[in-house]
Amino acid sequence: MPSKPAPIKKAAKKEPAKKEEEKAPEPAPEPAPEVAPEPAPAEAAPAEAAPAEGAPAPAEGEAAPAEDAAAAPPAEEPKAPTPPPPDEPTSAPLDMFIEDKNDTSVTIIWSQPETIGLSGLDGYTIEVCKDGTEDWKAVNEDLQKSCRYIIKNQTTGDRLKIRVVAVNAGGRSPPVTLPEAVLVKEVADRPKVRLPRFLRQRYVAHVGDKINLTIPFTGKPKPVVSWTKNGQPLDTKRVNIRSTDRDSILFIRTSERDDSGVYEMCVKVDDFEDKASLTLQIVELPGPPASVKIADTWGFNVALEWTVPKDNGNTDITGYTVQKADKKTGDWFTVMEHYHRLNATISDLIMGNTYKFRVFSENKCGMSEDAAITKEEAKILKTGIDYKPPDYQEHNFTEAPKFTTSLSDRATTVGYSTKLLCSVRGQPKPKVQWMKNQMIIGDDPKFRQICVQGICSLEIRKPGNFDGGVYSCRAKNDHGEATVSCKLEVKQPVVADADKK
Repeated sequence: MPSKPAPIKKAAKKEPAKKEEEKAPEPAPEPAPEVAPEPAPAEAAPAEAAPAEGAPAPAEGEAAPAEDAAAAPPAEEPKAPTPPPPDEPTSAPLDMFIEDKNDTSVTIIWSQPETIGLSGLDGYTIEVCKDGTEDWKAVNEDLQKSCRYIIKNQTTGDRLKIRVVAVNAGGRSPPVTLPEAVLVKEVADRPKVRLPRFLRQRYVAHVGDKINLTIPFTGKPKPVVSWTKNGQPLDTKRVNIRSTDRDSILFIRTSERDDSGVYEMCVKVDDFEDKASLTLQIVELPGPPASVKIADTWGFNVALEWTVPKDNGNTDITGYTVQKADKKTGDWFTVMEHYHRLNATISDLIMGNTYKFRVFSENKCGMSEDAAITKEEAKILKTGIDYKPPDYQEHNFTEAPKFTTSLSDRATTVGYSTKLLCSVRGQPKPKVQWMKNQMIIGDDPKFRQICVQGICSLEIRKPGNFDGGVYSCRAKNDHGEATVSCKLEVKQPVVADADKK
């Protein structure tokens, strides 16, 4: 390579140097540092700023004046580099569970740690040990990158404890471990509860009803079935559970309100399980309103107010029924049904009469057995009329009972309900009794006795062979008594000829 040209001080000799550079055939060497040209005379460079008068121009190559050196700022001292933050391990992996298993392998799945940090995440180490020991061994040679791993080559019937550790530059994280040891055994059919559609909503039954609910399920081998109520074990004195290979039956012989709650059924096969819950609500008739009062009386109107019942029957109150009774007759008549408010105005009352009122509460089971009755009475005054009744002896309307319509003989068929009718009058209102073959029937639930406004009826529900005979109706008051009778014949049902053959 050609040697570097020597610095040229005179400007006139620059051209030969350039020619030597052009003649060089090889890649150009490092360029020589340019030499500043000699300053032109003061007359040739009027544009240059001349130094102060009397001060000679500094020669080329001479050091800068001391004043310029003193004006230069001092060099800054270099700062020490900031050390990098220390590496830290991640937090423990999350949510590990068994996805599948067979006779020789177990498949697990987990979620990545909640906190990873600046060091990142290099992978996972999966470790196992037999149940009852603490000899943990890693089953993966290289770090596992995904959050799913199949543990292979295991012995059928072993119970393994499994844990997963996250690894990064900071080291090993705390492990996440399965709560129970895993049995290495294939599950032929995972357990599954087949909850019927009608049990996916609230199941409502009345107090005293028999509860018999069948919930089918699948799973092989036979799943282990368990039940809880509101998260607690069942009371075996109240609830009976009978389970087979295919279903489980929840049975309550006589339901009570305390049986209401959320029942959860769990079927389990080895480490797999399935759950289903049903809500049972036992309801009954509500209690009467807590109180009822007459708020105001004006003209032919009465304003009533009442409060909600203390016992709603374990279900919502759907309405109220309001009845009135005239003091003279004492008979109750309904003036409002399925009424939703807690106050009402009763109109079109009769002038001069005195009334009492009562209110029943209602829910989905029906109307309450008792009613709240007003303590005070409402009297509809005669306004603007000054009437003095004449003095005369009041007619005596009392009379002994008398049947205006007697009983008629009837014939019926076994299993078909029938009804006996008659009508009676009398003052005061007579007491009516029904008899069969001269024996008082009383409160036998097979018979339904009704007597309204003098019309008396006896319904015989689904009579049998022994329900035939002579039926009598007896009416009695302080002035006497009367009796009518009829004969009831109960026949066998006609059988078709084809059935006889």
